[in-house]
Amino acid sequence: MQKLKAMHHTFSFGYVIIEMPPDPNTIVSSLLGSLIGMIGAIAVAMHAFLCDFLAFTSLILVAWWTRKFGAISLTGLIVTILTFALRGGSHMLGFMATSILFDILTRTIGYTNCFEKPLPSTISMISFSTMCAGAAGLIIGSVFMNLNPIWTVIAFASTHAVGGIIGGIFGLILVNALKTGITILSHSQ
Repeated sequence: MQKLKAMHHTFSFGYVIIEMPPDPNTIVSSLLGSLIGMIGAIAVAMHAFLCDFLAFTSLILVAWWTRKFGAISLTGLIVTILTFALRGGSHMLGFMATSILFDILTRTIGYTNCFEKPLPSTISMISFSTMCAGAAGLIIGSVFMNLNPIWTVIAFASTHAVGGIIGGIFGLILVNALKTGITILSHSQ
């Protein structure tokens, strides 16, 4: 914990404890700084959520479309290589590892159980996407971001897991729509 000492008042904002004199300008700037920090934390959580939402929606579609072992891992590898080439970021290795895990899990339970039987497919795909997204959050948070203490890694992994839940649900909705031949029409009537 950082500790900045001054005179009278103590403010606690997550990681930082600030002790300062009761100067109104300093207090307002401290409150404004903590508000900006909270907005940044929300933006990081939304990034993790949206990343896993899109990742597991696409991985479920790849698994359903191909039903071949290795296709999900290959998708993860291609996305990782493209991300490294376009913008960098070693955190994508966490996505690569979890796409391999997702590939192994779907192969283990069988593609018929994952996509043809309503209840097992719902349970398996949502569970797998949640577990794999949480694992990605654990890998990225602990290895690439060096988050400490452990509760921050768990909180970071939880935001990933929520994205995995929503991505799993949305991926299954898209698979079921494609299976039944539902097309979304534009409003060009």
